[in-house]
Amino acid sequence: MPDPLLDLQRDLPAPTARSLSDFVDAAIAVFGSDLKSVILYGSAADGTLRPTSDVNLLLVLTAFDAAKANAIRAPYSIAEAAIRLTAMFLLESEVPAAIESFAQKFSDLHRRHRLIYGSDPFANAPISRPAIIFRLRQVLLNLTLRLREGYVARGSTPERLSLLIAESAAPLRSCAGTLRELGGKPALPPKEALRTFVESLSEPGWTDVLAHITETRGREFLTPAVAEQTLLRLIDLAMRLRAVADTLT
Repeated sequence: MPDPLLDLQRDLPAPTARSLSDFVDAAIAVFGSDLKSVILYGSAADGTLRPTSDVNLLLVLTAFDAAKANAIRAPYSIAEAAIRLTAMFLLESEVPAAIESFAQKFSDLHRRHRLIYGSDPFANAPISRPAIIFRLRQVLLNLTLRLREGYVARGSTPERLSLLIAESAAPLRSCAGTLRELGGKPALPPKEALRTFVESLSEPGWTDVLAHITETRGREFLTPAVAEQTLLRLIDLAMRLRAVADTLT
């Protein structure tokens, strides 16, 4: 039987694979029988990890024991510093509710995940189409409101606008991927799904917007004028994605 941790060593940069393996080994030792699953998701799972990307894990537990949580704190802090590890600690009993309540996020997670340890909690847990559509609309509306507030509050500081643009990339890309799947089109990595969506608009300027998103994701700051214009275009983009989502049934 293939060893998922050995697969990670082949597919991820050596320092990332080593730090991730060390944390997973520590989680297995600390949580013991309480640990049912360890899932890698996002860019680290689909081969699009960048040096500035987070490494995302989902740990499914039968119980959240304070003593065990305290024991995993040091290994988690080390991995967080080394590879930007972020982890969700989800109880096994909460899986159905989480899928229903955060259907858009878990739909993306379902598309881009790798089982590292235990059993796959999504193997027999289908996500309903109405729940995905509802949550997709909700995420896009919330993102639109957050971007508008950020434009007003951060407009005088292009560095803060650049950070907001970088933070908005993941939800925009994820929503574009979900929207594409709901529309019956072949799945694409989120970044490519967003690129395909803006290409479908057949309007000038979107290639530059995507390039500016990539720049901010690489921790580059945009000039004041470019940062403001890019954020305004992202507000427009979130609204356009939601307009398409509103047509789905």
